[in-house]
Amino acid sequence: MTAAVMAAVMATSAALAAPVYRHVDAQGNVVYSDRPASGERVELAPISVVDPQGESEGASGVVPSSPPREASAPEAAAAYTRFEIASPADGTTLPTGRAGGVQVRLAIQPPLVASDRVQLRVDGEVRQSPMRTQVFAVSGLARGEHQLLAEIVDAQGAVQMATPPVTLYVQRASVNLPANPNRANGSK
Repeated sequence: MTAAVMAAVMATSAALAAPVYRHVDAQGNVVYSDRPASGERVELAPISVVDPQGESEGASGVVPSSPPREASAPEAAAAYTRFEIASPADGTTLPTGRAGGVQVRLAIQPPLVASDRVQLRVDGEVRQSPMRTQVFAVSGLARGEHQLLAEIVDAQGAVQMATPPVTLYVQRASVNLPANPNRANGSK
């Protein structure tokens, strides 16, 4: 089941990295497409993720967290024995074909307490709001070096703990790339 969930997340993040164009036909109908033709490019906002608290694995595809532990806020952060980015590994390079999309998987031991959430920072900026998850889908990273960092925040939004930073390198298509692997026919 985990492989199916991972494949779905990666396919979604790759699809989200593709540009979207808005067209209006002769009858005034609005159509969205991945083909530029005579349309205008539409910038999409990052995906909003709903906290699946209380859902069981299955329909949502999200693995629920373990039952909450009883702990006060100051003791909760100190109780975590492992909190790190499990993947991607530090120094990983995303090839051009990945279109700047990556799945960030966290290792948290013991499981999050009920009041704690996790947020992901990319290059120092919060990429997604705090939620109860161990997996984040990041898409549309520009070519170059990026730093990933996850934080555990309490109910008030105060950072309780942070992972060691992970450096990620993204390759993107360029005019200097002789054969662009993103093109189906392999042309330049």
